[in-house]
Amino acid sequence: MTTRPCPPAAFHRLAPATMAIGLGLLLAGCSIVGNKPKDAPTVYAPDPRPAAAPEWPSVTWQLGVTAPASSRSVDSVRIAVRPSANELQVYKGATWAKPPSAMLVDSLLRTLEDSGRIPVATRAGSGINTDYRLVLDIRRFESAYADAAAMPSATIEVNAKLMHVKDQQVVASRTFLQAQPASATAVPAVIDAFDRALGALTGQMAGWVLASGEAHERGVHR
Repeated sequence: MTTRPCPPAAFHRLAPATMAIGLGLLLAGCSIVGNKPKDAPTVYAPDPRPAAAPEWPSVTWQLGVTAPASSRSVDSVRIAVRPSANELQVYKGATWAKPPSAMLVDSLLRTLEDSGRIPVATRAGSGINTDYRLVLDIRRFESAYADAAAMPSATIEVNAKLMHVKDQQVVASRTFLQAQPASATAVPAVIDAFDRALGALTGQMAGWVLASGEAHERGVHR
């Protein structure tokens, strides 16, 4: 089998012990700008800002977003890379500022709030009563070399279920997948691809949540 053309020192094999690295320990060594210790990892924080699409409906109901479910290998501050179908590694000297589950929820809530199309979008358990709950399962959050590709793609796959809180009915379900190609194998180029993938995915998800919830509301009150 042909090995993917990745820089030999670009990533490390994934060890279970490395997946539990604490964010506090990570930031302790690089809290002073311009005085980064020699061996401290570079911390990356994608910050996509997807805009509302014209077709998104304005709604009157309120949404709670649950903490996403995912495996430890997926929801880690280590940046995962898949050189081949059955091999998972992590990039050397690079970490996320927060785990993928937090990035996903932060981006989705900000997109909904900034859209002005919904009165309340909040984290489930915030103490705010909501009409709908969004249940998320992160299946993939990795840089992946597909087939014989020379460049990796930032790949994010999330299953979403929209639940009507009053009767606990799942009113819509969909799996979202984004694979944005990186312009190079270097980590900064991969991070840029992740920023684009996360923005595209949360933009799609926000529009789907608004449309699906509103369709259910109209059916209930018809």
